[in-house]
Order: sequence, then structure tokens, then C-alpha cells
Amino acid sequence: MIVTPHLPALLLLFVAGAGAGLTGSIAGLASLVSYPALLAVGLPPVSANVTNTIAMLGTTVGATAGSRPELAGQRARLKVLCLITAVGGAFGAALLLLTPSGTFTVIVPFLIAGASVLLFLGPRLRKYAEHANAHGLSPAAGVAAFAVAIYGGYFGAAAGVLMLALLSTVWAQSLARSNAAKNLATGAANLVAAVVFACTGKVVWPAVVVLCLGSVLGSWIGPAIVRRLPATPLRIAIGLAGLGLAAALGWQAFTA
Repeated sequence: MIVTPHLPALLLLFVAGAGAGLTGSIAGLASLVSYPALLAVGLPPVSANVTNTIAMLGTTVGATAGSRPELAGQRARLKVLCLITAVGGAFGAALLLLTPSGTFTVIVPFLIAGASVLLFLGPRLRKYAEHANAHGLSPAAGVAAFAVAIYGGYFGAAAGVLMLALLSTVWAQSLARSNAAKNLATGAANLVAAVVFACTGKVVWPAVVVLCLGSVLGSWIGPAIVRRLPATPLRIAIGLAGLGLAAALGWQAFTA
């Protein structure tokens, strides 16, 4: 039986949602804040995961509203990218419901660590990427985006880091514009996964509401911060945060 969080726990989740929205819209690490908060108020892991996926749709709403200048001119290629990630998110959600919960626990830290390293090397790699262009996705990049979306639908922690690393490498544009595109792409994956999860009976809806409201607030502020910060220090900070998360998840996976 899943217990509904009481009022103090719901207030904690609202604050966690604001922090998750801010962190997610800037760095793609929303679940680093929101998922542990759901566990802390007593939700079991699978319930916390599906509740978190639905609630984090608020991050997409807030970040999109706050990123209109950065999204200008990207509509055509984002249609393709979001279609790819929506299908990937559906696959990821199905995997979560049909496979043992520990299936990805070993590989996830390596994925996040690799994405963090890509963020450090992104500008240099972009110069040498054979298929890099500012107008669309190469087939290889499309496959990579699909794989990231599968992971996002399955678990999601640091899926934004993976997507930002990919887009920063294959698209020749500012970090702020790639970050805005990342928010929409991962949001498309989350949306489809959320529809699937809503039918499972494992969702704690009061937690969804307060976490979502907090995330809208935090994610609306995030793009304005990205817009004003220097790209290189921000990229390094996101990469270091990703490496920290990879180390923490790796420790949990190999000591469990």
C-alpha cells in the first residue's frame, strides 16, 4: 500500500520541486533533487520513479516558457527531435514496467560519466564531428537521441545531461540554445512515459501536484540564469555535477 504524504512532506516536495526545476532547466539534473525527496517522504522506489516522471513535466512547461528567445528558429528541427524522443520515451516506460528494476543500475553511472566528459569536450568535438551541422540531426545523432530518450523514459536521472552533451556536440550553436532544445526533447520523452505511468496505479497524485507546481516555478527561472552566465564555466559546472552523480550512483550500484 502506498501512503499519501502528509502536509509537511508535501511542503518539502514543493521546495524540492522548485530546486529540481531550477537544476533541471539549467543542467538536466532535476531528478538529482526530486527523486531523493520522494524517497525521503516514504515512497517506494518504483512509485517514486513514476511519480517523479509525471511531476517533472512541470520542468518542461516552465523551461519552455522561459526559453522563448533561445527556441526561436529551432522549430523545424525540434519537431524531428521531439518525435524521436517521444518514441524513445515510450520504449523506456515499457522497459521499466516489463523488466527487473535493477537492469540498468550498473550501466547508468557509466552513461552519465561519459556524457559529462562529452560536455567538457563538446566544442572541440563539434569541430571534428563528420556529421555535425546547425540544421538537423544526422542518422547517428538521431539514434543517439533515441537511446537517451529510452533511458529518460526508463529512469531519467541525468537524461538531460546526456541530451545536452549530444546536442552540444552535433549542433553548432550557443549552449543556451542547445539547453533550451534539450529541455523540450527530454520533455517529449517524459510526456509519453508519463501517459504510460499514469495508468499503472503506482502514482501518488498529491505528490505529483506539489512537485510539479514547484518545478514550474524553478524551471521558469533557470533559462534566464543560463542566458546570463558564461558558457564555458557553466558547461564545466554541469559536467562536474554529472560526474558527481555518476560516482554516487556507481557507489550505490556496486555496494548494494
